[in-house]
Amino acid sequence: MYLTRFRVNTGRTDARRLLEAPHRLHGAVNMSFPDLPSRDGAGPRVLWRVDRNSTAETLLYVVSPNRPDLTHLVEQAGWPAADGLGWTTFDYDGFLTGLAEGSTWAFRLTANPVHNIRHEDHKEGERTQRVAHKTRYHQLRWLLDRQEKSGFEIVSKPPERRLLDHGDEHELVVRDQRPLQFNRPPAKDRRQDVRFTRVTYDGRLRVTDPDVLRRTLTHGLGKAKAYGCGLMTLAPLTRADG
Repeated sequence: MYLTRFRVNTGRTDARRLLEAPHRLHGAVNMSFPDLPSRDGAGPRVLWRVDRNSTAETLLYVVSPNRPDLTHLVEQAGWPAADGLGWTTFDYDGFLTGLAEGSTWAFRLTANPVHNIRHEDHKEGERTQRVAHKTRYHQLRWLLDRQEKSGFEIVSKPPERRLLDHGDEHELVVRDQRPLQFNRPPAKDRRQDVRFTRVTYDGRLRVTDPDVLRRTLTHGLGKAKAYGCGLMTLAPLTRADG
């Protein structure tokens, strides 16, 4: 497995077009590999995420079974005349293998928190509708409900650090919420309107099952993985994190 970091040159028009259209960026990421892994769920897949850390720093992260070649992204959305490749790829296997039960990490996850609803006047056999969680409480609850099955637990806050009586029990925040809408290329002469909400979480977690967490980190969490959701990354805690 590999973890790749690419800095996006947001001063370029083509870069901004990619960032505004998840399906185009999905295609650009896929072009980094001569052969894409199967998406049958049996093995790791290509995951990606965009972190907008500041107006001067936008980073694209890619986790993949094979080493990518981002030359085309450098030419389209990077600094082609600068020294170096324009991206950095790390061997991810060593980090994944070293994950230990009980270890604590800072994490970031961009996900698509959704739930299924059925209308009161539904007809028998009618399919449920997938809708986005829109409130901070339900978005946080979405992740908390999945922690056990994903190989980790969100670290609890000590009572004296909680700002609210309810809803602030964990080291977990929603940093960014971004509703997205775009038209995919036509399929069978009909354009497809895609709408979803992309949410970024920052927090602290404790590893409860290293094998399961390794799968979460390499297979993704939740829906809309093709559009920049599902990728969780870990980082060592700093002194400021406690």
